[in-house]
Amino acid sequence: MSTVVELRGITWNHTRGYLPLVATAQRFSELHPDVSITWQKRSLQEFADYPVERLTENFDLLVVDHPFMGYAANHPLLLPLDEHLPASFLADQAANSVGRSHESYSYGGHQWGLAIDAATPVSAYRPDLLKQIPQKWSDVLTLARRGLVAIPAIPVDSLMHFYMFCCALGEEPFSSGEYVISPDVGVAALSLLRELLSYCDPRCLERNPIATYEAMIAADQIAYCPCAYGYVNYARPEYARKPLRFGNLVKLDEKLLRSTLGGAGLVISAHCQQIEAALAYAQFVADPVTQRGLYFTSGGQPGHRQAWQDNTINQASDNFFLNTLATLDNAYLRPRYDGAIPLQDHAGLIVHRYLSEGGDPRTVLKEINSVFVTN
Repeated sequence: MSTVVELRGITWNHTRGYLPLVATAQRFSELHPDVSITWQKRSLQEFADYPVERLTENFDLLVVDHPFMGYAANHPLLLPLDEHLPASFLADQAANSVGRSHESYSYGGHQWGLAIDAATPVSAYRPDLLKQIPQKWSDVLTLARRGLVAIPAIPVDSLMHFYMFCCALGEEPFSSGEYVISPDVGVAALSLLRELLSYCDPRCLERNPIATYEAMIAADQIAYCPCAYGYVNYARPEYARKPLRFGNLVKLDEKLLRSTLGGAGLVISAHCQQIEAALAYAQFVADPVTQRGLYFTSGGQPGHRQAWQDNTINQASDNFFLNTLATLDNAYLRPRYDGAIPLQDHAGLIVHRYLSEGGDPRTVLKEINSVFVTN
């Protein structure tokens, strides 16, 4: 009797994050009866915050956020995929990256993850409630004054929006090794974000992108969200009561906003004892045939460019992918150095407090820069 190889995986608790991995694991086991793969899930906040080293001790396969890569490169946590996967396969992944998604899992000379999921903040609206779509930031503010706008503004999302406005104002965060952003740009970015929040329901400060989209489809009040990490599920009529339509970002001073890259990567723990099976499964999930087929039909948001350009997928999602691809390709890649996660956690809290309570934005910037220096 043959021995069954068992692999355990951990991902995040949403249809987009969980069901496609369960489906691909089931199909992979049907194709490889000697392999059994079990996926568990954690909350979106734990997905962003939970220490990877704890997870790598208990799971073979992990879905992670790319800012962890710098830490992983300096600690023996993950399997360097470039030392195990065919160069031709990785070359295809790089050539078919959505924006800088594939690159985001490369750090310190190694490829640590496969970009099985691609995302960045994009716009979303209820087509049944909104006929004239904002083109400029001033249009967004006009809608917000009417109570029709929501934006996710928990700490991590608040920080990502801050980065977005910095880019729109002509300066990428962390482009100087001495501070996060220059004072004038930082103050302007914080002020733009706080002005929008002042017109929105205070509950925005407690919502992540998922909660924002759920609020948009649950009732008929919120017509527009200017920027939130895209979730194709909410564009699909079989999933959402009132499907959302997604698009690119508006212009600020005649320049398109540039949001901060997100998405999710599939990595393999350095503690994994069944490396061959784990590698084979990882290739199966990231393969373009799976990505534009089973991965999408099971509720996933693929990371392979062929899927984003696939006509069948776009027809099933009201052109979610084609309508937002330009924003993905233009997205800002946030820091991934060892220490980026503590910075993200602390700086997000500082920006969130300012949005909630107000204060002097220059003082806020000094606090953020202080966190940067210590991390």
